[in-house]
Amino acid sequence: MISLQQSAKAFGLALSTRQLEQFEVYWELLSARNQVMNLTAITERDEAIEKHFLDSLALASAADLDGKRLIDVGTGAGFPGLPLKIAIPDLQVTLLDSLQKRVGFLEEVCERLELESVHCVHARAEEWVAEAGEREAYDYAVSRAVAELNMLLELTLPYVNVGGAFLAMKTARAAAEIQAAEGAVAMLGGEIETEHSYTLPDSPEVERRIVVVRKVAPTPERYPRRFARIQKQPLK
Repeated sequence: MISLQQSAKAFGLALSTRQLEQFEVYWELLSARNQVMNLTAITERDEAIEKHFLDSLALASAADLDGKRLIDVGTGAGFPGLPLKIAIPDLQVTLLDSLQKRVGFLEEVCERLELESVHCVHARAEEWVAEAGEREAYDYAVSRAVAELNMLLELTLPYVNVGGAFLAMKTARAAAEIQAAEGAVAMLGGEIETEHSYTLPDSPEVERRIVVVRKVAPTPERYPRRFARIQKQPLK
């Protein structure tokens, strides 16, 4: 049985009893709501702890998130933004998703866990960035969305302020994908700063990596484009 408290220490996080209780309630709500809506394919508690909670918390090993402002683009059932918020209470989080049912679930979780400074938003990433106060307003952007890095960069970097970063969650086999995204990184005002490798307790043979894309210049106003255009003609 995985110990969330012990495993989180590997990422520099000391979880209190209160935080562990919040994670337990989060899992209970996720499991219950998953019976009536498609939130996750993972239905076993230990697997959820490892592949949802701990995998999300790994981002804390790649950046100092305490007191920062973070947006989770395409958050789904709240990963990775919500576990990070539970573990780092001073983090200000925006959870962005295009499906209202998922946003409603996230609002319920935040209310039950009594979380403050969490904004749950129903919108498309390429559209919400045009709202007042959103463009280049965040210290960090994160995403666990299943998409090529060059596509994710166009959806996330416009939200990040100069000096901030996009933390991309990828596997160790993503070297070619990362290399292919170098042109997109430069066009969007970023640079690949470093990569952090980590493993999870029940899968030590599977190496994961966090790619830190630092924002070094403003993103040109023409980005992001409409999503259909991003899909059809990804930046290279």
